[in-house]
Amino acid sequence: MDSGKRKAVSKKIKENLLYLREELGVDKSFDVIQIDTFYAEREMALYLVDGFVKDDILHYLMKLLADLTKEQLEEHTLEKLLKTYIPYVEVESTDDLNQVVNSVLAGPTALVVDGVDKVILIDARTYPVRGPQEPDIERVVRGSRDGFVETLVFNTALTRRRIRDRTLRMEYLQVGRRSKTDIVVCYIEDIADPDYVARIKESITKIDTDGLPMAEKTVEEFIEGRHWNPYPMVRYTERPDTAASHLYEGHVCIIVDGSPSVLITPTTFWHHMQHAEEYRNKPLVGAYLRWVRFIAVWASVFMLPLWYLFAVQPNLLPDAISYIGPNDSGKVPLFLQFLIVEIGIDVLRMAAIHTPSALATALGLVAALMIGQVAVEVGLLTNEVMLYLAIAAIGTFATPSYEMSLANRIFRIGLLTITALFQTSGFIVGVFFWILALSRMKSFGVPYLWPFIPFNPRALRDVLFRSPIPLKNRRPKILHPQDPDR
Repeated sequence: MDSGKRKAVSKKIKENLLYLREELGVDKSFDVIQIDTFYAEREMALYLVDGFVKDDILHYLMKLLADLTKEQLEEHTLEKLLKTYIPYVEVESTDDLNQVVNSVLAGPTALVVDGVDKVILIDARTYPVRGPQEPDIERVVRGSRDGFVETLVFNTALTRRRIRDRTLRMEYLQVGRRSKTDIVVCYIEDIADPDYVARIKESITKIDTDGLPMAEKTVEEFIEGRHWNPYPMVRYTERPDTAASHLYEGHVCIIVDGSPSVLITPTTFWHHMQHAEEYRNKPLVGAYLRWVRFIAVWASVFMLPLWYLFAVQPNLLPDAISYIGPNDSGKVPLFLQFLIVEIGIDVLRMAAIHTPSALATALGLVAALMIGQVAVEVGLLTNEVMLYLAIAAIGTFATPSYEMSLANRIFRIGLLTITALFQTSGFIVGVFFWILALSRMKSFGVPYLWPFIPFNPRALRDVLFRSPIPLKNRRPKILHPQDPDR
């Protein structure tokens, strides 16, 4: 049966039970449970998924139903059950059996009553969930230690805890023909651009696929459209305070059930270069930290190709810094040395992900010996290559956005390759086309390099320097906020 078609609820309970039993696979799945009951001299049945239901609440409701008499349900049965005899917060009814099937598989309990042409849905579900602990990749020295988790309602609650605005909207959508994944589009109605909100919701509703196995990443790939562009068009965050600060600016957040990462849209290149730690310190300290991060990121992108250019063309170096070139180029060509170490770092990174914590120290020792000391001693690598690759790796890890760091790494390898092929002209042309490509990108209509291109001096000041919060009294113009003043 196509779950998209409507199947009316019959007043004859046996017809409803036959359909639900077949569609839910009660006889085939051990965790889908059908409880046949007889309350108030009426046949009733409960459908639920074991592990999704709060047992104590369900037992309490069943006890109340067991105490009902025939006379209490003779007239207006459905209305009495909903408003009087089932004292629970989230109770509703539906006349579509396919909606009942989808709801039961999502967690709520369905109550089917003989003689009633609607099914009662009791949302007494609970999901296995971990505690809202601090995210590993967005740690701060001072600040909140809670983070988003894999349960949708927990994440919306963490957001509302920080934004008590009466116009904060959490609009519910379902995506996936089979998975029926819950998605929430979150925004502040009095601030966010309504056209942009409508565009986001339209993009989500157009997603046509069986399921979202990778949750928010699958959503991003559907709504973004730039499949072969390595640079992220949305920002991921697992921190509720980061999501809240962007909502106050006029951004729209997308929360996907099953993922602890919330999508922030739209974003620019500079959004991926900022970190909550900068705003947890005094403005001058925050500005210093931001510039240190900028230097580290630029070093990770340009230092290797630039050093290679100086190594193969030492005449480009002034006499004062002529020592930058390698003392010994080694037995392996420099370009191949760079590729070996780049690939080696990525292999180590993947190995670290799959290595149990108890063996992480051993992996680090092996990596230090094999890639470091031994590789230099046998002549495979030179000391200078190891030094500059280490600087580039540190800059990569200093990038707040994991997706941005991977994109910069791909560009670094590409720039290194074109520099090796065409030397000075290759380096210049590569950097030029990189800036040109970034300037042509748009994240849901917002220029990716804004406020650098197109130029906005006030906004660029806020990008380059961590401005004091009392002086940040205007929201970003590029988001077209309905309320531009903070």
